[in-house]
Amino acid sequence: MKLILTLTFLLTTLLPLMAQDDLMALLEDDTPTNEPVSSTFKSTRLINGHTIETRTPGVLEFVIGHRFGRINDGAEKLWGLDGAEIRLGLEYGVTDKLNIGIGRSSVQATYDLFGKYKFLQQSRSVPVSSVFFASIARRADSFFESQLDALSIPFEGKYRNAYTYQLLIARKINSALSLQISPTIIHRNYVETRDEPNDLIAMGIGGRYKITNRVTINAEFFPTFNQDSNQYKDVMSIGVDLETGGHVFQLHLTNAQSLQERGFIGETTGNFFDGDIHFGFNISRVFNVAVKENIPGE
Repeated sequence: MKLILTLTFLLTTLLPLMAQDDLMALLEDDTPTNEPVSSTFKSTRLINGHTIETRTPGVLEFVIGHRFGRINDGAEKLWGLDGAEIRLGLEYGVTDKLNIGIGRSSVQATYDLFGKYKFLQQSRSVPVSSVFFASIARRADSFFESQLDALSIPFEGKYRNAYTYQLLIARKINSALSLQISPTIIHRNYVETRDEPNDLIAMGIGGRYKITNRVTINAEFFPTFNQDSNQYKDVMSIGVDLETGGHVFQLHLTNAQSLQERGFIGETTGNFFDGDIHFGFNISRVFNVAVKENIPGE
C-alpha cells in the first residue's frame, strides 16, 4: 500500500516538477503556451488498459487483441498456444476530444461499449493530459443462469453487466519517456461470493520509453485495493510497440488473459511472478472515413 501511494505521489507531483526542463526541450522557445504536446503514446492502448490518446474526428480504428494461454502450461499445450482468446473492436473519433468504441471478446462472450473524453491536453502551461473513460461490459455466456439456478435465485439480465470508470492522467516527461496513472472504479452488478466487493477500486500505473521513432518499451501495473488476493491477482504487463506505416503492432507478456477492464483488472487468477504469463499482441489499423467537403475550384 505504501509503495502504491508513493508511486502515485511521484507521478502526480514530483515528476512534473523534475521534468520542467525536459518539457521545455520538447517545445521550441518561440512555441505559443497553448501549443499541445503530441504523441504521448503510440496507441490508444498501453498494453491492456487505455491511454490518454484519442483519434481525430472521422477516424475509425480497428483493434484486434489476442492472448494465448499460459506459457508455463508446457509442451502439452504448446506453451499456451492452444488456449487463445481474442477481442475485436472498433473505435471512432467523434471529435478530437470524444471517442466511442465497441468490442466483442471471446473471454466469457463479453460485449463492451465505451466512451473517452479528453478534457486536458498537455502543453507548456498545462502539466498533464487527462481523459475520462467509462465503459459497460456485458457477459453473454450462460454463467449467471447456472450460478443463480444453483442458489435458487431468480435471474435478472442486469447481473450480466459491469461498469468501469477511469480517470487517465498522463505526462510526456521528455521525447522518450511518458508516464500515466489511472484511478479506477469497477462496479459489478453480480459477484460470486459475499466476500467480493461489488465496487472494486484499483490504480493503474504505466509508462513507455521510446527506443527509436518506431519502437517503444511499455510497462503496466494494476494493483487493486479491496480485492481478495488469495483468489485474484494484480495485473503486471511488459511489452514492445512496433509502428509500421498505418499499423501499431504491440507484443507483450501479461498475467491477464481477459481483454476488457472488468476481466483483466478484477478477475485475473494467474501470478506474473510465478510464471503464469500469457504472450499476446494488439494490432490496430486506422481508416479515415470522414467525407471530404467539396472545395470550390477542385
